[in-house]
Amino acid sequence: MRKRLSKAPKADDEEILQHFRPDEGLDVPVAGYLLHRQQRQTLYYMRLIEHEVPKLVAFRKPFVPPTSATPLVIRSVDFSGEQHPLTAKRSVVVPVAHLPLRNEIAFQRAKLLAGVRWTPDPPRDSGIPADENAAKHGFIKISCEDFPQANMNLKWISDTIDKLVVEANAEGEAPYQRLPLDTRHLDTKVRKGKKGDHVRGRGGLRPSLKDFPTEWLPKRQENEISSILSSQ
Repeated sequence: MRKRLSKAPKADDEEILQHFRPDEGLDVPVAGYLLHRQQRQTLYYMRLIEHEVPKLVAFRKPFVPPTSATPLVIRSVDFSGEQHPLTAKRSVVVPVAHLPLRNEIAFQRAKLLAGVRWTPDPPRDSGIPADENAAKHGFIKISCEDFPQANMNLKWISDTIDKLVVEANAEGEAPYQRLPLDTRHLDTKVRKGKKGDHVRGRGGLRPSLKDFPTEWLPKRQENEISSILSSQ
């Protein structure tokens, strides 16, 4: 036999409904709680800046610019402690003029051995200014991300540069040292840049009056042009 469920007293219903009644403006909405939490976080970091950051002065070191004894510039990428495959990558840029090479033949060998890793100008992300002494023989950039640890990648780059210096300073004539520098990778970079230097085979140099062959001119104009060029 089915039993009837008795209804709850009316007083109990009113007590339950009290929990669902509006607070009549006595409490803030959810957006207000989020704003308060953001303000608390801001105040927390402001206190850190005010009280903890001055303690870092004890670890301050004066800036010493790199010399020829420390020619390597190491570049790394960090994502504020987050795990990422790119954090193990290391890139090293070194001016060829700062390497311990014995003569001009060794400098030519080093540039030939570097191949596409040699550029006449410093890479944009190297942090090396375009110094005349450093840019005399160009720059070499080597990157490695084959190993899981950053120190392993950096060690491989260091060993590769040491091998390059030893091979460039080797005694005797190498069969490749008389070859001209292969600059096709530079031409490809200029062509991809599409800044106008690739048009009509300019090769990064815009033509000027000095590039016009004077032998194509009549004798009178040839003498005038030669005098203008000599005065420049």
